[in-house]
Amino acid sequence: MKTSVDAVRDYLHAVERESSALPAERRQELLADLAEHIEVTRAERPGGEIGDILAALGDPRTIAATALAEAGSGPAGGLGGGTAGAPAWSDAGAAARSGKVHPLVPLLMLTLSLPFMMLFPGEPGPVFGVLFRVVGAVLLCTSVHWDARRKTTGVLLTAVVPTAVIVTWNLSGAPGGTQAFLANLVTSAVLICAAVWLWRVRRA
Repeated sequence: MKTSVDAVRDYLHAVERESSALPAERRQELLADLAEHIEVTRAERPGGEIGDILAALGDPRTIAATALAEAGSGPAGGLGGGTAGAPAWSDAGAAARSGKVHPLVPLLMLTLSLPFMMLFPGEPGPVFGVLFRVVGAVLLCTSVHWDARRKTTGVLLTAVVPTAVIVTWNLSGAPGGTQAFLANLVTSAVLICAAVWLWRVRRA
């Protein structure tokens, strides 16, 4: 029995085969956009059938023909070519992206969570700091601007590692004062570097 992973892989292979006339870079961009759109749609509709999601995207041959026409290398009809009434996968992908939170939002929430706790060590600093970190991690994981590998790395660097360091520091009974301040500064630097990296590798 074909699994959802097999179905997606076969679908993307079919698109790749049909769009072989595209330049390699454009073809890989097309496949990455489709894979990202499938991932986002599955996350938004966890109970949905993968077959329905792929059917909504359209036939691989039609998608390839549309991409070739948009690239100016398709059959007669030029940039305006493509099959009439065909599902506009590119429009769907753009709509999915435009409907999501701006990539700067989760990065700011994750980066500012620790400085907020440092500036307001009493209430409500820790509460809002943890809230920023949790919400920022969720927004990062559900964003369409990064692939799964970069999301995982980003969450580890901006949420898991800082939280583990803080918990370990507090449970170890390490002294506060200057040493704690320096440790927080180092952790903040890691957060900032991770956020800058995520910003640079984001999808437009």
